[in-house]
Amino acid sequence: MSFRTLAQISEITDDRPLAVDAGDFDVAIVRHEGDWYAIHDECSHARVPLSEGDVEDRSIECYLHGSRFDLRTGAALGLPATQPVPVYPVRIVGDDIQVDIDNPIVFDPHPLTTTHQEN
Repeated sequence: MSFRTLAQISEITDDRPLAVDAGDFDVAIVRHEGDWYAIHDECSHARVPLSEGDVEDRSIECYLHGSRFDLRTGAALGLPATQPVPVYPVRIVGDDIQVDIDNPIVFDPHPLTTTHQEN
């Protein structure tokens, strides 16, 4: 894993996402109920920043159409979004919030299943 410092703890207010530049894309960093999350800062439906939405019940809402995404998995929890967004591992080192942007966790609502083929 290749963690990078993207923000400082002092920059974060509980339940107020912070948009940070992660290079080729933005990440929203969130502290919610004492836990830290990093989620791709773009709604999979409308391509607007998730960091401008509200946080509650371990999810973040897209302000434009109301889609919600699970902060732990990135899963779309309500329409109109149907596709997940990546989430990223987070660790705290001193006052640094470090995010592993090279190893996103992408929720698969349809995991691979083994099928039996008859010969």
